[in-house]
Amino acid sequence: MITTTTRKRIAGQAKAFLGEAYFELGKSEEEAKRRIDEVLQQIELTGCYTHTYEELKHGTKMAWRNNNRCIGRLFWQSLEVFDARDVLDELDAANRIFQHMSYATNSGRIRPAITIFPANHSNNRIRIWNHQLVRYAGYRRDEGIVGDSASLAFTEVCENLGWKGEGTRFDVLPLVIHKGGEAPHWYPLPRETVLEVALTHPENNEFEQLKLQWYSVPFISDMELEIGGIAYAAAPFNGWYMGTEIGARNLADSDRYNQLPNVAKLFQLDMTTNTSLWKDRALTELNIAVLHSFKKHGVSIVDHHTAAEQFLRFEKQEQDQGRSVTGRWSWLIPPLSPATTGIWHRSYDDAERTPAYRYQSAPY
Repeated sequence: MITTTTRKRIAGQAKAFLGEAYFELGKSEEEAKRRIDEVLQQIELTGCYTHTYEELKHGTKMAWRNNNRCIGRLFWQSLEVFDARDVLDELDAANRIFQHMSYATNSGRIRPAITIFPANHSNNRIRIWNHQLVRYAGYRRDEGIVGDSASLAFTEVCENLGWKGEGTRFDVLPLVIHKGGEAPHWYPLPRETVLEVALTHPENNEFEQLKLQWYSVPFISDMELEIGGIAYAAAPFNGWYMGTEIGARNLADSDRYNQLPNVAKLFQLDMTTNTSLWKDRALTELNIAVLHSFKKHGVSIVDHHTAAEQFLRFEKQEQDQGRSVTGRWSWLIPPLSPATTGIWHRSYDDAERTPAYRYQSAPY
């Protein structure tokens, strides 16, 4: 039962979104008014409404543009939007996801894309349990954690569902989809949908002895998309990596793969004192290896200096359009040499705008 309060909230958000979106799309005031009246009537009758594909497409792009934590917003208009609101079941959903992954990966020439599944009020709504569509498993062993410690809980969930990995540091987890009140289903990711990059160093040939690798595309799959009061719990999307996400966080964090000590030993850095700045030097070499390896294999990636410059261009473009830019400074500054970027010297309003991508609690 949808309450009167909820109807009013959705109606208000719908009016605000449609007014803004139709203006940006160059629609006439008459056309916008007709659509708003139609939507308000639909909300009055049913408690919700259905986006046209044009509204869905532009609203999704607006949500990227509004994402306070994203440094890559310069490219918000290039997002490819796949409409999967007509999905039938979990297998159909999995196949749509695999199609998205193949399109986005594009043999390494990565294309930003999103697939939008049924809205939360729909009978055929689904939920994707993965944090990212591609993610490495993490296992608790007597000798310690093997693989990605960030995946420990989800790996146990997958194992309880019947999946079994090989137990290596880089086992690709399966896709897990949950529809309505039914039991979740898991599907192995087809090999052709997962492009991985083995890491080497441009100057140190022994770097490959570390046997490090990472997957090429960050497919975020656990965030909720909200457009004009309508929420979509399953809307996986991707851009491409900024090198520091891999080299300064995923592989470097002490509670993730913790590779800085191994890199420091390889480069024979003095680890007996902090004043040698061995962590800083190891971090730089690891990030050099990530950028070098992705470029060597023809996989899209951006360094943090270029990404910061692109964000400042985004700010200028938004200013030219009469829009102010919101942002979370702690997320926009890169984790490597942040003071060398133009973002370091700026401040941002962290107010959340809609449409928006929002975090939601894990379903397991």
